[in-house]
Amino acid sequence: MHTLLDCDRGCEVQVKKINADSALKQRLISFGVMKGATISVLEHAPKKKTIEIKVGKMRLALRDVEAKMIEVEENE
Repeated sequence: MHTLLDCDRGCEVQVKKINADSALKQRLISFGVMKGATISVLEHAPKKKTIEIKVGKMRLALRDVEAKMIEVEENE
């Protein structure tokens, strides 16, 4: 399993599955993080406690525990 937290800066991936409770899942979907969405990893905070991503035109910061719940695969 490859998660969003495993991705390096500059990586572009596609969401395969979100393993979160319904409240967090709905919040992520409202920001455009859903199955099939393309995500660009912009930056990791020191010690990977947060990750900055771009989905469409929106930029988000996710906690490491949230990023671990998002299964992704590399874009081809």
